[in-house]
This record gives sequence, structure tokens and C-alpha cells, in this order.
Amino acid sequence: MQQELKNVPQDMLKLGIAALAHANWHANFHSFENDKWSELSVLQAAHAAEILIKARIAEEHPLLIFEQIPRSTQIDSDALDFKALVQKAKTIQYSDLPERLWATTGIKLPNLELFKKFGMLRNSIQHFAIPHDFECSTTDFIYGVIDPFINQCWGLYAIDYHEDTEPYEYIVSTLLANEVEFLVSPECATNLKDLSLDWPESKSYTRLMKNRFELALVSEENS
Repeated sequence: MQQELKNVPQDMLKLGIAALAHANWHANFHSFENDKWSELSVLQAAHAAEILIKARIAEEHPLLIFEQIPRSTQIDSDALDFKALVQKAKTIQYSDLPERLWATTGIKLPNLELFKKFGMLRNSIQHFAIPHDFECSTTDFIYGVIDPFINQCWGLYAIDYHEDTEPYEYIVSTLLANEVEFLVSPECATNLKDLSLDWPESKSYTRLMKNRFELALVSEENS
């Protein structure tokens, strides 16, 4: 395998995480200069998920992310190279990614129905029109699909990737206020351990999230 292809999984992972950080920022905050952050976050989160799933598939073999690859008669060189793939190959579509992921890695994408609904929302915004009411939110998608997926695959946490100047305080406060269930990273728990967080009225949600913060702190202390 050419060196360029060997680097594909890691390069895609880095790009997917960067897109996730952008989506996390736009989904949880607002801009006075740009009133389309919410819609943009949908495009960014769907893009992030697509890249991250392909990154995991590509770890098995980079060619597995392609739906069609050039035939030997379609390229000038003796071997299939990076240039030929860029020019002539076709990667798997968003809707087909969960099945390819399962077939190549044995991993079943979490919250498959949410993944499908969010894909339709992305298509509507990108190709047709912005719906009056979103059936699912970007935050739901990030923490219901991407978060458990990247944690299972690479031990990563979506809460660690955003573009706020304050590492965790504001984004965590927003998620708690909206009762979003998210995986708590050791870094997040350590960063906020001396802060007094505003917990919502829901006792079951508060109990769940406090337990996750406590477990993350224990994990950090034992590492």
C-alpha cells in the first residue's frame, strides 16, 4: 500500500474531530453577526460523522471506504495510486456507512434511527430548504451518535472538542441546562471539579451525570 494511503485513517480522524469541534461550537452557542449557526452546525456535525465513520473503516483498509474504484484499464500507472482514487473513485454515501461499518469492523453505529433522521435533515438544509422545526437537534446527534462512537473506537469524548476559549465551563453548563446526556472525560471532570455546577431539576438526569463526573475523576486519579 502506498504511504499516502497508509496515512488516510489518521488524517481523516483529525479532520473529523476538527469538524466535530466546529459543530459543537455552533450547536451550543450563538452569534450576533451570523444567524445561521444552528443550520451550519447540522451540516458540520453530519460531515464530522461521515468522516469519522470512514476513518474507522479505513483503519481496516483505506479502499473499503470506496463504493467504486477505478479499473486497471482506467489508470495510466501500473498500480492503483492516490491520484487515481482522487480523480476516479467514489466513496460510500452517508446512508450506506452504518452497514459498511458493521460489515468491515463488526461495530454497530449507536442510535441508527437518529443517524438516518439527521442525514435527512442535513440533506434538506444543504440541498433544498431549511425546515421550520428540526425533528432532531445537532446536540442530540453529537452526543447520541458521535460521542459514543468515537469513545468506542478511540476512547475519545465529544465534550473535549469545541472552540470555546474556556475549556469546559460554558459548554457543560449549556448541556446540563438542556439535560443532554454526554460522556464525561477525565479531563473535563478534573477541569470542573472545583466549580459549582448548576444542576437541572430532573433528579434522574442529575444523578446520572453526577455519577459520570465521579467515575471520570476516579479514572483520572487512577491513571
